[in-house]
Amino acid sequence: MEQQQDGPIGGNGESLTYHPIGFVRNSFANAVRVGPSDGVPSEIVLFDSYKEGIEGLKPGQEILVLFWFHCSSGYQLRQHPRGDRSRPLRGVFALRSPHRPNPIGVTQATITKLEDGVLSVTALDAFDGTPVLDIKPADAVRRL
Repeated sequence: MEQQQDGPIGGNGESLTYHPIGFVRNSFANAVRVGPSDGVPSEIVLFDSYKEGIEGLKPGQEILVLFWFHCSSGYQLRQHPRGDRSRPLRGVFALRSPHRPNPIGVTQATITKLEDGVLSVTALDAFDGTPVLDIKPADAVRRL
């Protein structure tokens, strides 16, 4: 079992600190293996101090949601996809696994409604209570 130790950034002792901007609210319990589903509604509830940050977003728009796999612990650099031992090992960076060196998730979702700092979305594959780190318009991703 490969287990890596956390280390300083750039070898000079720097560390990174992230603060959630809000959280996910939906009917997925943390014991459920979540996968994207266009028909399952979720909400991204922003903390008051971040509500102004959604100005310019609109229903129908695709967004990228970055979130923290807050219930994930530990990782291996090589894993079986979806924990299925019948499938060959792959590198963690080739998988969507929540068990990663920095347990950050990202998914593309569609806004269905915006109201008072709450984004109603579909296709969000995060469960209830998941901390949201950032939101970006999906068209902001540079295609090479």
